[in-house]
Amino acid sequence: MKLIVTGGAGFIGSAFVRMLVSTGRHRVVNLDKLTYAGNLDNLEPIAGNPNYRFVRGDIVDAELINTLIEDESPDAIIHFAAESHVDRSILSPAASFETNLRGTFTLLEAVRNRKVPRYVHVSTDEVYGSLEEPFEADESYPLKPSSPYSASKAGSDLLALSYFTTFKSPVLVTRASNNYGPYQFPEKLIPLMISNALEDKNLPIYGDGMQVRDWLYVDDHCRAILAVLEKGRVGEVYNVGGSRSLPNREVVQMILKATGKPASLMTTVTDRPGHDRRYALTSEKLEKETGWSAQVPFEEGLQSTVDWYRRNRDWVARVKSGEYQDFYKLNYTR
Repeated sequence: MKLIVTGGAGFIGSAFVRMLVSTGRHRVVNLDKLTYAGNLDNLEPIAGNPNYRFVRGDIVDAELINTLIEDESPDAIIHFAAESHVDRSILSPAASFETNLRGTFTLLEAVRNRKVPRYVHVSTDEVYGSLEEPFEADESYPLKPSSPYSASKAGSDLLALSYFTTFKSPVLVTRASNNYGPYQFPEKLIPLMISNALEDKNLPIYGDGMQVRDWLYVDDHCRAILAVLEKGRVGEVYNVGGSRSLPNREVVQMILKATGKPASLMTTVTDRPGHDRRYALTSEKLEKETGWSAQVPFEEGLQSTVDWYRRNRDWVARVKSGEYQDFYKLNYTR
């Protein structure tokens, strides 16, 4: 297959691109704006592969998108590109809506007008909002986003599905739980805590740290997206979960144990506004229709992730320089 992947220099997108190119069965064109979270170092293992092409550009650029589709005649577009961090969307909401809504609209128009055979829209479980126990969201669960980020993603999901209903565009939507693994920018919980622990810095936990998240290893997520691309039904939504829900505080304690660091590094900072208490979803539909299931146990995936960050401290040092330091001080020194 010939694929255009948007946001393929980010954490999940780069994992997906590396997986597909390494099989030798796909040609992948990676379109990425290279914002703070986009990093070509993530793609170094496949940089010289003849089945891989990188294009720097913005998904809101309709002329670029249309030209790329004309040049490549892709079998599918897989849309990862997004402003994806809740904290940044609280500090400055505009970027989330520009990329996540206007960018998605630009892609959908190109898919419709250029007759792209398949479009996979990668979204998040955060669109369901906070759920009380014991409820788990299936794909028909009401959307109740809490942050500017999750609201922009919910809006882009609905926009994508409207293109299927109105124009019969070949849209599929995936909603995944919290991802973790190598190459993740250290603003999300697990890479932030790992990198700080390895540097003997404080590990800042929001509020009481009892917010519950379901954890999904990034390679399992990438296999799920490929399964949806190959076997999913157009017009449908597919949840992707790791089936391992844990409070944030417990995750941080596991990271301290894996890094051999003392519990005294854990510190409390003021909880963020509108912080969802619990995310939970079921992947039963995806499992039943495609045969996919999460394969990496959380303890195994976490240890593998810790080992990767320990081996790649130069990568961590590069991405934590400059702008990251300003964001960190603004967000966590409370």
